[in-house]
Amino acid sequence: QVQLVESGGGLVQAGGSLRLSCAGSGRTFSRYAMGWFRQAPGKERELVAANRWSGGSTYYADSVKGRFTISRDNAKNTVYLQMNSLKPEDTGVYYCAADPTFSDVLAGTSDYWGQGTQVTVSS
Repeated sequence: QVQLVESGGGLVQAGGSLRLSCAGSGRTFSRYAMGWFRQAPGKERELVAANRWSGGSTYYADSVKGRFTISRDNAKNTVYLQMNSLKPEDTGVYYCAADPTFSDVLAGTSDYWGQGTQVTVSS
């Protein structure tokens, strides 16, 4: 079993930066693929970024490519999402997800989900 807790959200002006953290528990955390999703009111949840436990495979949505970076520190059981050059359309609740299978993370069917952290970008 893995439990995930997101933090780092807040209010920021367009063009600013935030770093989200996802702290996990579980002895097998380092071998789980991880993903970040976001959901705006009235819209579907969308995949933002994901990576494998072993590295070498990283996914970014076209809308965030070049602005967001996903990274992980397995020693700290933590995954990060560095968000730069934020835009108002980045506003939403951001969730982290974990699954032993990378393809399940990409498909949005991860076994484990955090409770979310709010990100609001003002114009």
